[in-house]
Amino acid sequence: MKNDLFDGLKAKIAGKNLKIVFPEGIEPRIIGAAHRLQTEELVTPILLGNVEEISATLRSRGLQSSLFTVIDPADYDQFDEMVNAFVERRVGKVTEEQARDILLDVNYFGTMLVYMGLADGLVSGAVHSTADTVRPALQIIKTKPGVSRTSGAFLMVRAYGKEKYIFSDCAINIKPGAQELAEIAIDSAATAALFDIEPRVAMLSFSTNGSGASEDVTKVVEATKIAKDLRPDLKIDGEMQFDAAFVPEVGRLKFPNSSVAGNASVFVFPDLQSGNIGYKIAQRLGNFEAIGPILQGLNKPVSDLSRGSNEEDVYKLSIITAAQALM
Repeated sequence: MKNDLFDGLKAKIAGKNLKIVFPEGIEPRIIGAAHRLQTEELVTPILLGNVEEISATLRSRGLQSSLFTVIDPADYDQFDEMVNAFVERRVGKVTEEQARDILLDVNYFGTMLVYMGLADGLVSGAVHSTADTVRPALQIIKTKPGVSRTSGAFLMVRAYGKEKYIFSDCAINIKPGAQELAEIAIDSAATAALFDIEPRVAMLSFSTNGSGASEDVTKVVEATKIAKDLRPDLKIDGEMQFDAAFVPEVGRLKFPNSSVAGNASVFVFPDLQSGNIGYKIAQRLGNFEAIGPILQGLNKPVSDLSRGSNEEDVYKLSIITAAQALM
């Protein structure tokens, strides 16, 4: 059946000549997704790694290596320029000699390609940890003005893309403070808009509209106020329980006169523990497809795959990353 969500994203990126770099260029899941993206003329993939090894893997799958851009960081003709740019970006925190060693790491190398404008986004994490993907992004690309840290959202999809929500932060920040939670809410609203979801942001808690009291509730109340002050144009409300955010009758009963209660499309969890549990319950019991994590708040798009991801996951997250580059 037709997936309206990804058909729309494909239409946005097709013909834009966007380049996405894949640091794990020898990984079969990456190669399979890259071939699909190339064949469908959605993005131009850049595969990183040993050229001979990648070429052999491509041949074993019946693919022509000439169809792909393959770069070995150890044999890159603009490596000196990249080293100088990295040393300058790190503002005296690394020497030239250290930079040469660091940039042999495919994630650092790939992130520098994005920073230097030689690629539009990066997708990694099929074999690397989240830290391996996020650390170079924070050091090189850095967060947008007014954003103190990145966060990780999941696009939750059901019914072939006709039912879709954003869950955040489910991947990065263990215990965000009120200011950080407000930033996550605003970034999550922007992520929702990317998927043509009208952002109605619920700041989740175990309390609804003052029904409970604790430091955790106070944090969400403060975060809601900060977010509203920063972006009065957005529909953001809280604190509220999930049922008050999601079920219209409960929302009307527990939080009357709220523009979000009972009709939320973006759900901001108060901490990583609840966010991670929440999206996995929706995925496993609610039969939602969980796409992500989508890293938010960076100056340029970097996406972190789950190490348990399959080729389809790589393909879809690459499309999302390319669409983020157009924001």
